[in-house]
Amino acid sequence: MVGSVGNGAADLGAASLANGNGKAPHLEQQAEEPAVALPMEMEPEMVEGEGKREVVMGRNMHTACFAVKEPDADDDETGEREATMASVLALYRRSLVERTKHHLGYPYNLDFDYGALAQLQHFSINNLGDPFIESNYGVHSRQFEVGVLDWFARLWELEKDEYWGYITNCGTEGNLHGILVGREVFPDGILYASRESHYSVFKAARMYRMECVKVDTHISGEIDCSDFERKLMQNKDKPAIINVNIGTTVKGAVDDLDLVIKTLEESGFKDQFYIHCDGALFGLMIPFVKKAAKVTFKKPIGSVSVSGHKFVGCPMPCGVQITRLKHINALSSNVEYLASRDATIMGSRNGHAPIFLWYTLNRKGYRGFQKEVQKCLRNAHYLKDCLNAAGIGAMLNELSSTVVFERPKDEEFVRRWQLACEGNIAHVVVMPSVNIDKLDYFLRELVEKRAVWYKDGICQPPCIARDVGQESCFCSLHKK
Repeated sequence: MVGSVGNGAADLGAASLANGNGKAPHLEQQAEEPAVALPMEMEPEMVEGEGKREVVMGRNMHTACFAVKEPDADDDETGEREATMASVLALYRRSLVERTKHHLGYPYNLDFDYGALAQLQHFSINNLGDPFIESNYGVHSRQFEVGVLDWFARLWELEKDEYWGYITNCGTEGNLHGILVGREVFPDGILYASRESHYSVFKAARMYRMECVKVDTHISGEIDCSDFERKLMQNKDKPAIINVNIGTTVKGAVDDLDLVIKTLEESGFKDQFYIHCDGALFGLMIPFVKKAAKVTFKKPIGSVSVSGHKFVGCPMPCGVQITRLKHINALSSNVEYLASRDATIMGSRNGHAPIFLWYTLNRKGYRGFQKEVQKCLRNAHYLKDCLNAAGIGAMLNELSSTVVFERPKDEEFVRRWQLACEGNIAHVVVMPSVNIDKLDYFLRELVEKRAVWYKDGICQPPCIARDVGQESCFCSLHKK
């Protein structure tokens, strides 16, 4: 099970130390037990006549949480609680090691070593307020944050005196901020986003009470600019705020930024649009792909956001949001309590994250990232070719390291490999931490399991032609 540490609630007060070895026997036993099967009501079902799966939810974590208990009166003398907590943490660490071995479906780079930064964990570092204006709170890392922001501004070709940005708490916050800036620039604007945009884009529309128009996509997941044009023409009296995907969540599709701009201008929206580029994962990969069109502020875009915990490999969720300085005044306000200004969404911000990002950017640099991008694309093609060779339908977009294939029949297999699924498809996101050995391990297990799932011929692999196109579907109907 994803994130599993044992299969029931761990009661710290009940843990006992046996033979003086400092281990909690019942916790060790839980680590050995196989994953618990899903309750019957949580097994995936097919909706009659529609060919759609019900959403399979993860287990209720109240059944597996570690309880917080008040210390016993004699705990200071016996030291039992400290030993028990140490045992729980050791068990949790072993679980993390195991789950990391089987991590393929989510875009996190798990290949990092930040041991040199351990010395800073003793400080409460908080970058509250504007990154460029120091506040009265002196334990901050603004000098690292601005250095990171300058690096990204250079990457996206925006001069120091023309940009504003900050290190966010996650990719979603970057989208929330980018769309908020667009809404402030055009208060009566309509938000346009492809149907395959990240759910945070539609969350922003709800939060800001914005009218939102969903645009159709091609089979690749890329925005359909013909449909975009049709929908623009239905709302010619209102400015357009557009979310452009630099890598969609499920298929890794990259919207054609140049075509989006051309569509806007030819539809009569010149100077009446704001573009936010959601580059959560591929925003940092695309600059190092030779065939890819540039994401640059030399084009009429308003903001770009990326995640720091994805391709970069920061161990805590964070992100980078860059926008044009001229847009930010409408959001910014003086805060006397801080002796600073604030145009961020969250007030307090993790001051450790900028240091981790600064450390990685300095160690790898542009050339280091370019090598990692090439490795990811190469390994993604390897996985796709191996799936096809095994008779499994798969799709890989040209500029992507996200390999889409048929959803495994067994939800336990999905959870074991932490695959992200939608309907009849699943995907593997090939990151720098995913090597050929790991892909071969996954492929062997998948092929072995499929031989069991479909051995009697009664049950057939799902048709994924609607999701990836007939040429990428290897079901009984479309098999070549």
